Amino acid sequence: MSETPVLLDLFCGAGGAAEGYQRVGFYVVGVDIANQPRYCGDEFIQADALEYLKTADLSRYDAIHASPPCQGYSIMNNLPWLKGREYPLLILPIMEMLGKVGKPYVVENVMGARYGAKGLKKRGLEDHGLQAGWLCGTMFGLPFYRHRLFATNWFWLAPGHPTHQARIRPGHSLAGRARDIIFTPNRDVHQSFGVRAADAALSDWQSNGAQKEGVGIGHARGWRLAAEAMGIDWMKREELTQAIPPCYTEFLGNYLLSVWGVDGEK
Repeated sequence: MSETPVLLDLFCGAGGAAEGYQRVGFYVVGVDIANQPRYCGDEFIQADALEYLKTADLSRYDAIHASPPCQGYSIMNNLPWLKGREYPLLILPIMEMLGKVGKPYVVENVMGARYGAKGLKKRGLEDHGLQAGWLCGTMFGLPFYRHRLFATNWFWLAPGHPTHQARIRPGHSLAGRARDIIFTPNRDVHQSFGVRAADAALSDWQSNGAQKEGVGIGHARGWRLAAEAMGIDWMKREELTQAIPPCYTEFLGNYLLSVWGVDGEK
């Protein structure tokens, strides 16, 4: 292991994952096919992530994180106005490649990409299913759910998962539909990333959704509330919708360094 461990951050976007790894001491090198002027990592390389993984000298890296595009696996893909759209399906190729590299890795994606998910089976994508643990914002005291899968080739345990409390009507939890809503201390629903649950009439809540500041991905002001809650206030709205809270990778990065070391051996 190098004195300062170096992590390769594939499909890095603006750096939600990178920030978490940096917090625990990683030097982070991001790779993305699109230019990322607000990337918060230590270095940025504009390149196709799969091609970089195939051709680059990986000896400088102690661990690898990959967040392949999630749109093709998201439950949002079932919406009528999105049906028929083609999205890259890169989980299987990236997992196969990382398995051959021989370094500790983390592959992150949405819950729709979990192993055995009905949506994957229906589309013949079972091989893309991640056998993975998952994290939720409430595990870290954050005011949102935002479940994300994290597949690794090393062992980790998630923190305890508090019961979801949001209700759309008595006896019916918002559950998955509320995973990306930001809850404020006065119990208003203030932000939704690509879900419509916030626009419903919520019993025992102070909001009818669309009239509240910050509700909905298309609202001009709400994404700033989400950025503050997630701890990624350097991003713009479009970047935010694709990002994960840094505390997720801070947790996993600390596991890598303090429990396993970054060579994958306890």
